[in-house]
Amino acid sequence: MKKIKALDMYYRELNDSIDNEIKTDKNIMLTDVFGQRYIGRGLPQGVKIKIQGTPGNDMAVYMDGAEIEVFGNVQDAAGNTMNSGRIIVHGRCGDTLGYAMRGGEIYIEGNVGYRVGIHMKEYKKMKPLIVVGGKAGDFLGEYMAGGSIILLALDLAKDEEIVGRFCGTGIHGGKIYINGKVDKYKFGKEIEKVSLDEEDIVFLKRHIDLYSKFFKKDLSHLKIESFSKYAAVNKNPYANMYCAN
Repeated sequence: MKKIKALDMYYRELNDSIDNEIKTDKNIMLTDVFGQRYIGRGLPQGVKIKIQGTPGNDMAVYMDGAEIEVFGNVQDAAGNTMNSGRIIVHGRCGDTLGYAMRGGEIYIEGNVGYRVGIHMKEYKKMKPLIVVGGKAGDFLGEYMAGGSIILLALDLAKDEEIVGRFCGTGIHGGKIYINGKVDKYKFGKEIEKVSLDEEDIVFLKRHIDLYSKFFKKDLSHLKIESFSKYAAVNKNPYANMYCAN
């Protein structure tokens, strides 16, 4: 595994170094990362990057199959327009995580910020997924068109809110699973609570198990029946804005 010390490296220099190194070694460890942007942008399948520190905005932007594991927190817009691959974050993540995400999986051990999963979409077998161990801020799943978001709500205080306001505003596809009770006023008018089916149960168990494996946490206390599923009321809510009646 090739090691790159990122301390004091300009983001372009760091990303150029990664591009050069993966020509001969597709396993890279980055140390002393401190806010450098675009790490992992567009990287293909087979590349694995481990990061110690705090990556800057747009980590894994347009990523196309690589795997990134971060031992620390991540700034905004990680997984922006990501096509495929996997992100594992041993920490928290900022706003707009998974913006316009088109495929792949993101696992966040802790909390996430605002507008997570905004404009997520899916196409045929490409179904993006975001799993959050803690809580999320306002506008979770805003304008979501596909994929899935799972909020595990782990380690929250008794009265701590799982999700912020306007959850699912403008949603017209995809699913949001939340562990615990959330007041109805938290949701946009375009989203509604629906029943879990057998496929949902299998799906949740699989990704809870993966979360447990990645972060070495015993989640045997989680009960699938405590999860609620939310989906779009209308799959084409904006038809009248662009099409004649």
